[in-house]
Amino acid sequence: MISLNHTVALILSASLLVACGGPGYVRDTDNPDIDKYAMSTGLDKKDLERLFKQNSKSLMESGAMKRWRRMSQNGKEATVAIFRIKNKTTEHINSQLESLLSDFETTLVNSGEVSVVSQENQDTMLLKEIKRQQSRIFDRDKAAQFAKQMGAQYFVTGKIFTSDEKTGSERRVQYFLFMQAIEIETGVVRWQNKASLTKGLVN
Repeated sequence: MISLNHTVALILSASLLVACGGPGYVRDTDNPDIDKYAMSTGLDKKDLERLFKQNSKSLMESGAMKRWRRMSQNGKEATVAIFRIKNKTTEHINSQLESLLSDFETTLVNSGEVSVVSQENQDTMLLKEIKRQQSRIFDRDKAAQFAKQMGAQYFVTGKIFTSDEKTGSERRVQYFLFMQAIEIETGVVRWQNKASLTKGLVN
């Protein structure tokens, strides 16, 4: 049921649109539901937050975190580097991925159970490495070597990709955020998880 206040707000909004002669801009404080509804089949803020939250929850409950917790209790805190997520989609979401990766980093830092190599320090060292190798292509082995140079024992990495299907006027797009934590010394994958969501256009 729509509340009286909500009805009044809708009427006022409609009146403003008529008075201004067209659509107007709105912020989340004016309309708390502005982030609630999908406006396309592309990834938006809510979608990315959901994917990262699923992976963050998985990592915090994983065997890797339990291992890091034991190391911390024994006075040998694990050092973790977090690398950028590879965007394998056609979406222009690199800046959003960077922002959410910072949130992911914050979750690890605030756990108090691992040391995290800051992304800013990584960027500085990465630029030096790129200039040295004259290449922007880094495979997993090179990533491990790079993380080791920063003093990290583990690194977290991942990629986001899609599967797109169309039938007539309908469309379904599935998004997957795959992440893993790798032990540098052994190359062993200590944690991995794939979070997913689906968006569609239906008649």
